[in-house]
Amino acid sequence: MTELILKYKKSIVITFIVLAMVSVVVQFGVKTNYDMVDYLSDDAPSIKSTDVMDKEFNDDVPNTRVMIKDVSIQEALAYKQKLEAIAGVSGVMWLDDVMDVTTPIEMENKDTVETYYKDGNALFSFEIESGKEVETTDAVYDLIGKDNAMSGEALNTANSQQSTTSETMNAALILVPVVILILLLSTTSWLEPVFFLITIGVSVLINMGTNIFLGEVSFVTQAVAPILQLAVSLDYAIFLLHSFTDYRETEETPAEAMKLAMKRSFPAIAASASTTVFGFTALMFMDFGLGADLGLNLLKGIILSFISVMVFLPALTLMLYKWIDRTKHRAFLPSKYNFGKYIVKLRIPVLLIVAILIVPAFLAQGNTDFLYGTGGNPDDTRAGQDEQAIEAVFDKYTPMVLLVPKGDLAREELLVQDLDDLNEVKSTISYVNTVGSGIPSAYLDESITESFFSEHYSRITLNTTTDSEGDEAFALVEKVKQIAADYYSDDYHALGESVTMYDMKDIVEKDNTLVNALTVISIALVLLITFRSISFPVVLLLTIETSVWINLAVPYLTDSPLVYIGYLIISTVQLAATVDYGILFTENYTQLRKDMSALDAVKKTIDEKTFSIGVSASILSSVGFILSATSSDPIVSSIGLLLGRGALLAFIAVLLLLPALLIVLDRLLAKTTWKSNFYKRNEE
Repeated sequence: MTELILKYKKSIVITFIVLAMVSVVVQFGVKTNYDMVDYLSDDAPSIKSTDVMDKEFNDDVPNTRVMIKDVSIQEALAYKQKLEAIAGVSGVMWLDDVMDVTTPIEMENKDTVETYYKDGNALFSFEIESGKEVETTDAVYDLIGKDNAMSGEALNTANSQQSTTSETMNAALILVPVVILILLLSTTSWLEPVFFLITIGVSVLINMGTNIFLGEVSFVTQAVAPILQLAVSLDYAIFLLHSFTDYRETEETPAEAMKLAMKRSFPAIAASASTTVFGFTALMFMDFGLGADLGLNLLKGIILSFISVMVFLPALTLMLYKWIDRTKHRAFLPSKYNFGKYIVKLRIPVLLIVAILIVPAFLAQGNTDFLYGTGGNPDDTRAGQDEQAIEAVFDKYTPMVLLVPKGDLAREELLVQDLDDLNEVKSTISYVNTVGSGIPSAYLDESITESFFSEHYSRITLNTTTDSEGDEAFALVEKVKQIAADYYSDDYHALGESVTMYDMKDIVEKDNTLVNALTVISIALVLLITFRSISFPVVLLLTIETSVWINLAVPYLTDSPLVYIGYLIISTVQLAATVDYGILFTENYTQLRKDMSALDAVKKTIDEKTFSIGVSASILSSVGFILSATSSDPIVSSIGLLLGRGALLAFIAVLLLLPALLIVLDRLLAKTTWKSNFYKRNEE
């Protein structure tokens, strides 16, 4: 294989570059999906209910609210007509839909009136058609101006669409110079960093191009996958090129040096890539499609990066190695240090500290307050400020819809009375309390009844005062479902944002157990094969999992709600991406342990490998923090923050905890490793 790569190096380089260029073009044909609801399973109750609603009624649950300040009833009605005229807007609901506004509103139910009109402010709710969020919200903004306010799911989707591409580009513009600086400080050639970035960059572009076969990707994948692929797989290129540089000092020809470098690098790179691949594969088993979407893209990305490093990079290097030679410079940082002797003295205090922290950290990371949606809008954005302005006047508002069998108005009236009695329900809109149960619908014009009745169902809309998610919102969903079940058994349908979030919570919590178990088991198997040991995988997984638990415990300790999708993804990604640090450290240690005591082997490994692991960790950490700083999307931002902090914690764990475990458990490691051949004389 190496002979073929070296023989056809020009053809290989041209092929990869052409594929990358084609991928740049075709990736513009990949759609980006910004609706998290689309990633729920078709079996989710809220999805089934939505399907029924779509078949039975022409309009859907309102996904947008607009508040117009300081208007009279007549001025508000004029605004309603203008909103209805905007392309993409349907089902505009206001006060005139639930009462006769030509009569004094003081005579009507106060709660119902103040749901739509309060202190001279009018609140409209309506649906914006899926796929038209950006242009429609822009048109609404043009109508209402800067003094009025808009909020809702459709606006959040529009903001995500407008920000994802630009923010990803901004992150890349900051990240690339930072990575180049880190690589320049860690190499001895001005051009080596360029080789690294070209190699992984080509694989990133090809990966993005192959998404054309999927048709679409989620906005989280679009924002996170390319940058994460770059950060995680850059090590592969660094390892191969450094091996090539080492062999250049002893081999007569660059071709021979590259052959030896590829042979030497392959097992380590393959082991490193395998742990990452299996970790990302675990995400594909999630019922919640967002994790599967990201997992598939990262899986493709790592495989393509591995191929690029083992095929494209050797060919490119042998074509242009003279440029590396001409751009040599002195080392800016030492590659070896002399503080292993100090770190090993800390092994007992480190083990005691970890023993104290590990159980509370594990418990804390599972008790964080989670958000299951997008996490809301930042306060410094118009969307966030508008949302606060609307809530300041009309309180929180999350519409919920019940579809119940049509025909029994008396039973429906009792149901509506029970729903109205709930503290979290501000008002309800149904035929029985808007038109009246005593008036047969057959005598009324269809324009009056079509919003309440379909062929098979009656529709009841609840104006609730809860958030779209959280303990209060989920408790209300359960209460509404229980009341509906008391009247109609299982023959009803509930839908709305809070109902969807309730289903999402149920699904992703189940996913968490499955994904984490699959990740740990698959990585353990790779480590078992790599080290031919039962105990080494346990030690490595304990080291990295400790850093994961501490990382995910921070939101609990700081009382900061955490977007659950970020938590679920990072608990897998951090383990899959940073276990490589432990592999690199342990491989070096096991080789040295054959010739010296455990204490000396650990000291020397720390001195020799801290630099390499530090470079990798600094790149991954930089990626995370830059992603967090440049993204306004709460999901992407939280993934970035957790990744940045997690990489640093994993580096600290490998530098402090892993050496302590290797020394303390040395005898057990020797006995449970096949043909360990550890040095036995003069043990410390």
